[in-house]
Amino acid sequence: MRDLRISVTDRCNLRCPYCMPREVFGEGFRFLAREELLSFEEITRVVEAMAGHGVAKVRLTGGEPLLRRDIERLVEMLAGVTGISDIALTTNGLLLARSAQRLRDAGLNRVTVSLDALDPAALRSMSDAAVSPERILEGIHAASDAGLTPVKVNMVVRRGQNDHCVIGMAEHFRHRPEILRFIEYMDVGSTNGWRAEEVVPAGEILAAIEARWPLEPMPPVREGEVATRYRYRDGGGEIGMIHSVTDPFCGSCTRARLSADGQLFTCLFAHAGHDLRAVLRSAGGAEKLERRLLEIWAGRSDRYSAERAGRAAAQPGEPKIEMSYIGG
Repeated sequence: MRDLRISVTDRCNLRCPYCMPREVFGEGFRFLAREELLSFEEITRVVEAMAGHGVAKVRLTGGEPLLRRDIERLVEMLAGVTGISDIALTTNGLLLARSAQRLRDAGLNRVTVSLDALDPAALRSMSDAAVSPERILEGIHAASDAGLTPVKVNMVVRRGQNDHCVIGMAEHFRHRPEILRFIEYMDVGSTNGWRAEEVVPAGEILAAIEARWPLEPMPPVREGEVATRYRYRDGGGEIGMIHSVTDPFCGSCTRARLSADGQLFTCLFAHAGHDLRAVLRSAGGAEKLERRLLEIWAGRSDRYSAERAGRAAAQPGEPKIEMSYIGG
């Protein structure tokens, strides 16, 4: 264990079809009630226990984490945990401009912003909402100005939806301080209607960019890094490729995920989690929590992406946790 990703809410202000399709997560959908969510104090207790066994990096996710009230207070609490050296947050950027400086002041180190296109029509298609790319860019710039750097920008690439926007995104972020990363469209959850033919392989994306601007590989910053890094030979900056479909990295995974209601997952594609909320709200204290965490981590055997690569397609009806619930 080196990395813990914490979902602080299952709610979001977008309905991206690859993550939270509107026909499923519509007006009648039941989201978690407030009392079902882990409190900031409970989240901090989990982080303290995990920090004692190797976790140094925490990432706050959702849903959309900036919808969680007083999220800055949680950041401040986590920044005070001994052993935690890096606190990051993944957001769709819509609320980032107004909160970036407060997050930095509370102790947040970095942000990753999801932006699937700069073309307004393509972005509306990918987010299923009347989203302005300028509003997201405003949040990105505010994060950079606040010192939440380097800001990473994630683009999920889906064939027939926004693959024509790859070069435009690369061109916009060249010679800028942000790091653009391209993500293969993944079969997360059970409701997004994933089809293998809609995956644009990282190699294809890389070739398209390299045909325009020559690239060279970069070494990983640390073991277990999910993105393969490249830099422009002309000094135009850096890009990353996240290729969990065509080239899985299960063997080097160091990540665990905590859902907003206290389920611990050892894989993004897990069928079920392990209930830590019950442990947190029972007698036994820190020792009982630590013992349970070590049992879960020692018993993990998840390697879904590697197994998927060994067969033609995902099996119909395979149960998987929705990414909007577990966090990315």
